[in-house]
Amino acid sequence: MYMICDIRNIVKSYPSPSGQERLVILDGISLSVDKGESVAIIGPSGSGKTTLLHIAAGLDSPDSGEVLIDSNDISKLGEKELAFMRNRKVGVVFQRHYLLPQCTLLENVLIPTLPYQNRREKDLLRQRAMNILERLGLSKRLDHFPAQLSGGECQRTALARALINCPSLLCADEPTGSLDSAAAAEMGKLLREVNKEEKTALILVTHSEKLAAEMDRQVELRGGKIDAGA
Repeated sequence: MYMICDIRNIVKSYPSPSGQERLVILDGISLSVDKGESVAIIGPSGSGKTTLLHIAAGLDSPDSGEVLIDSNDISKLGEKELAFMRNRKVGVVFQRHYLLPQCTLLENVLIPTLPYQNRREKDLLRQRAMNILERLGLSKRLDHFPAQLSGGECQRTALARALINCPSLLCADEPTGSLDSAAAAEMGKLLREVNKEEKTALILVTHSEKLAAEMDRQVELRGGKIDAGA
């Protein structure tokens, strides 16, 4: 199986409130995720789940250790190269959708495609957006603004935006946390379908035991380390 994300011996700390010492959040974490595999990151609040996810997605950097995406060590990339890698290789879905209120649903989905200059590429990506939105049940909402959409529709739009550039890795941080039970179940189902049908590696942070159980593997963080007994 081809490895999409390889996290090696990651250490991450932050200054303590007193500033006299540093608080270790992640202490020698290693984790690998294969193409088409889904992994749920679970654990108590404050255990470093979101920090680990952000490091895996290239949104944060560790104090030490390595993160490889498609065999590329992202710690060796410059700022522009890292931004390019994130745009092309990684899709991220947060607990909040972060849609631009002044843009329509379709415009929000197409935002990650703005760096593309080739007209043919843009046309193909627009068609991909239309296909994804139809699959997510949003084809009749293309011209609506976020304020006109339900919470579940906004979150599905955020998922479409994360998928538009055909990422190798999809990182989802509590994607169902702000949704009611019906919308949460639907979002979980969509994430699993995308993971399997597009062979997109999925790393999911969640407090939902039900959603975590639907993933191929569960990894529990405790005290800055992976709980081997989980």
